[in-house]
Amino acid sequence: MPVFSYQALQTGGETVKGRIEAEDEEAAVDRLQRMGYTPLQIKKVRQSPLKKALQLGSPVDLGEKELFTRQLAAMLEAGIPLTRALSGLSEQVANQRFSEIIESVADDIQGGASFSESLQSHPGVFGQTYIDMVSAGEVSGNLAEVLLRLAEQMERDKSLRDDIRSAVMYPAVVLVFAVVVLLGMLFFVVPIFVGMFPPGVSLPLPTRIIIGFSDSLRTMWYAYFAAALLVFFGMRVYLASEQGRRAWDRIKFRLPVFGELFKKTTIARFSRTLATLLAGGIPIIRALETAGPTSGSIQMMELVENAKREIREGANIADPLKGSHLFPPMVVMMVSVGEETGQLSALLNRVAQFYEAEVASLSRGLTSLIEPILIIVVGGLVGGMVISLYLPLFTVITQLG
Repeated sequence: MPVFSYQALQTGGETVKGRIEAEDEEAAVDRLQRMGYTPLQIKKVRQSPLKKALQLGSPVDLGEKELFTRQLAAMLEAGIPLTRALSGLSEQVANQRFSEIIESVADDIQGGASFSESLQSHPGVFGQTYIDMVSAGEVSGNLAEVLLRLAEQMERDKSLRDDIRSAVMYPAVVLVFAVVVLLGMLFFVVPIFVGMFPPGVSLPLPTRIIIGFSDSLRTMWYAYFAAALLVFFGMRVYLASEQGRRAWDRIKFRLPVFGELFKKTTIARFSRTLATLLAGGIPIIRALETAGPTSGSIQMMELVENAKREIREGANIADPLKGSHLFPPMVVMMVSVGEETGQLSALLNRVAQFYEAEVASLSRGLTSLIEPILIIVVGGLVGGMVISLYLPLFTVITQLG
């Protein structure tokens, strides 16, 4: 989501500066006004695609934020003042960057800002979901309960990410190993076989191709290395752009093995976030504004935008979801029943639990499904290369016989 730098007036007439995440400038103004600010200047923070591609993301791990939130909730429940709790936690956090951010938040609160307002200065660490939930907790007076709910949300989100990582990691490691083995054969094994071929022997086409590729790789390795780096960073720059993110968003749901995993993960994340926001007292429109981007899918964000327009016109939440390839009929029915019974948050939690269990089961099944495929692919590549190298020797032995 875009980030805007702003300068605004507080209720007391003091000028404040900071950054805020919003879909566009109009949404940024709306968020600032809801915070009690009078915007004076708003400017979109522009970032080059190369800089986005080279970014390593937030320096604060999700697990660290979950632990911090859980500890803060426990300290507030024990009656410890917020600023004192934050100062104490800043000394316990191992991540130096996170410790400085917590201390900065505590200083802002001591300077007169609310907890949610002070978090707005760190949009890269505390996302909009976190900030909106904290704001709702401050208004309702249930900040400790809201923080505990946020901690549970982050714990489940971390578990979801770990399931996806475990499903993707195995094939990635095997493919890297296969590439290393093939490069080792091309650099060291192929030249040995070339020395074994008798002069003047007619080499088969597969053998000539492998020998030619090995020679060019050994003599022009720097060109291949530069090309690989160019492709790698070019892909990162492209995927960091708006066009690239949209293209990847379309492709990932159509992948033969992983598409279903990505789809179920998107539904689980969106349902869990929306349920958490609604349970925290966030209005439905504002909850959708926050839950859409956290799903990680541009198609989901566009669907949410359409849903917001139709809800403002008087439609039910389930109506815009019908016919979407992202939401199965079961999910639409659960949302519809939740609206009718007033238990939307509870039923969305059940949807999230179901799809989180599906993701965990699917990630375990993918390993057993992909393993034989990878063995066949790697064995075919290595075996094909070995057979190509042995073909001339077989020809010579046949001629001698």
